[in-house]
Amino acid sequence: MPRQLPDWLKIQPRLGKNYREIKKIINHNRLHTICTSALCPNIYECFEQRTATFLLMGDCCTRTCTFCNVAHGKPDPLDPDEPQRVASAIRKIGLEYAVITSVTRDDIPDGGASHFAATIRAIKQRAPGCLIEVLIPDFRGSREALEEIISAGPGVINHNVETVPRLYPEIRPEANYERSLGLLQQIYKKAPAILTKSGLMIGLGEKEKEIKAVMKELRRVNCRLLTIGQYLRPSRKHYPVRRYYTPEFYSALESHALSIGFLQCVARPLVRSSYRAHQSVASLRPGQMPEGGDP
Repeated sequence: MPRQLPDWLKIQPRLGKNYREIKKIINHNRLHTICTSALCPNIYECFEQRTATFLLMGDCCTRTCTFCNVAHGKPDPLDPDEPQRVASAIRKIGLEYAVITSVTRDDIPDGGASHFAATIRAIKQRAPGCLIEVLIPDFRGSREALEEIISAGPGVINHNVETVPRLYPEIRPEANYERSLGLLQQIYKKAPAILTKSGLMIGLGEKEKEIKAVMKELRRVNCRLLTIGQYLRPSRKHYPVRRYYTPEFYSALESHALSIGFLQCVARPLVRSSYRAHQSVASLRPGQMPEGGDP
């Protein structure tokens, strides 16, 4: 296990005016963000650029992934007013592109899909023209739950496979690699106008050929956007980092992704699945743009 953090992974916190204002808006609306709950290294940059990824359904997850800093245990009941508060915060910030995610709620019959859908509809009502990306859990493979999300009409649906299938028992013990691929495939079949997206963490002990095999499988199910970033251990109780990849390695992965048909790939050491999501979608050609708003 590597002991020293490479220079390209070191960040300098910057608490500017926008950062403080975004924190104030989030706190005023009693909301959670994955930026804070998951200890995202890009929080200072993103908040300063007046963007954030909202975390629905509380900050306690029902699953026990060994890479994630989000708390797990027994969550609180859903807050029916949360969709409107998220929409209000998005309008206040002035977001043209909103990213919404959630903890996994296996304790709810539909996994929280109807709550996601209510949030999408609230954003469309209070911030018309805002393009919406949702980063969703697997809903235990429920087609009905996924169709609830699709029917609400987000522009982008993201579902992260996170790692290579060999490491799932150690990294994502309650998840299933094939189920995640199937979810992405179902989105494309049901609503090809919605862009599908996924993300990988690397540095967990995977091999390069395994990374490329997952990329190939994602393309097989018509996943069109991809993010790849370095896994950083949140604490000593989490899964250890096995390797730090160089910036050049990430550049090579970006080139490979584009060569096999991804419309866009953002692969850098500090990339997370919602990092600069607006810019990634805005860089697409007009015929590749998702429906649901103008980014």
